[in-house]
Amino acid sequence: MNAQEASARAYWEGRARRFAARGRGLAAVCSYGMPAFYNHSIEWGQRRALLPWLPRVAGSSRALDVGCGVGRWSLELARRGHQVLGLDLSPSMIGQARLRAGTAGARCCFELGDVTTLDLGRRFDLIVCVTVLQHILNPLEARLAIARLGEHLAPGGTLVLLEAAPTRATGRCDTAVFRARTLQWYRDALQSAGLSVAAEAGVDPMPFKIWLLPHYRRLPALIAPLVLAFATALALPLDWALRGWLRNRSWHKVIVARHAQAH
Repeated sequence: MNAQEASARAYWEGRARRFAARGRGLAAVCSYGMPAFYNHSIEWGQRRALLPWLPRVAGSSRALDVGCGVGRWSLELARRGHQVLGLDLSPSMIGQARLRAGTAGARCCFELGDVTTLDLGRRFDLIVCVTVLQHILNPLEARLAIARLGEHLAPGGTLVLLEAAPTRATGRCDTAVFRARTLQWYRDALQSAGLSVAAEAGVDPMPFKIWLLPHYRRLPALIAPLVLAFATALALPLDWALRGWLRNRSWHKVIVARHAQAH
């Protein structure tokens, strides 16, 4: 394990220990250190955009949830009939995911794993990767992660990504643990991995949070949550109504890919 990998593991384990057991664990897996209402709004937007691409099945469909966190999408996939394996860097995340799956009676297994070194020896009919690649800072390692996902995708299988993928390059929200890469970057990386984009969908086209977030922590403590609440309340109905029409303006996007030969 190199220094960057060790740092990433320590960061996510620290988040998990602090937040994973609180409520639904959203502060551990959504936006770090932000108010609860904001993280609930993020999850709401993710669900609206992602669920149409998570099919209901009957039988032996195998699904892989990469960067599963506290198991939000693993449990959803299990409810939809998939046999689910969830992977995460953090032991505390895995512990919470197992606890939540046990409480729900969900058919899920969870293991420690790193997408950049993924080597499970089997393939999956559906792979879901939600806001994981955007936290891999090195672009070469991010490309390697996509290649690993492609190697684990069964013939005829589907890879579903939800990542920060603006149409135009911008670093205004980049941090020490986050990089926004363009939609075209993802297209190119998927193509290099032998995958073809089958569909794209917008998540959050309203730009209010992109304008606000770089300045949020510099605002006075009493004013910041009020401004954020106003921006969030304004964005939610507009994101819901316009994400299909304004896909190219969306900060996050759902990208659905399959093996190129399947097309």
